[in-house]
Amino acid sequence: MPYLTEPVLPPGTLSGITQPTLPTDEGLLLRPWRFEDAPAVHAAFQDPVMHQWHARAADSVGEVGGWIEEWVAAWGREASAQWAVVEADSGLLLGRVALREIHLADGQAEMAYWTTVGARGRGVAARAAATLARWALDDIGFHRLELLHSVRNEASCRVAAKTGFALEGAKRSAVLHPDGWHDMHLHARVRGD
Repeated sequence: MPYLTEPVLPPGTLSGITQPTLPTDEGLLLRPWRFEDAPAVHAAFQDPVMHQWHARAADSVGEVGGWIEEWVAAWGREASAQWAVVEADSGLLLGRVALREIHLADGQAEMAYWTTVGARGRGVAARAAATLARWALDDIGFHRLELLHSVRNEASCRVAAKTGFALEGAKRSAVLHPDGWHDMHLHARVRGD
């Protein structure tokens, strides 16, 4: 049965190009992950705040190396697109920003991010999310980006609002965290916002 609409983004939209490095306006770079980032990611995941909002723990640098291998490979499959957020001058890892759950035909993806302890409170997540959203919506042509976070995660809610992701509602008892089921705020940006 034929579809009545054309895909928003055709297959090969991402895999047909090299994953870019994206500079922010204020001294950060979003760059593809490198295997030598594994120790810094492992260290970031030893932070109890990461355990509060993420379903994963990092038991070893080798395990994180496997994550990075998967993050790099996912670009070619157009399943997700993951960037390390680093200081432009020093290369110091400050966090991660990603497009997850990519559906090219629908022109949709889910924004995700985290920051290291030393990066919190400095606007790193907001600058990274804003840069990635502009690239995805304006340069690549995605139609809609969604952002989900626990309703208890007030810092993530501030990042979403600051970067133009409108609050659309709450998904009740939607994600299992270590302390139980959390309601999740659903935010979104659409092309042209």
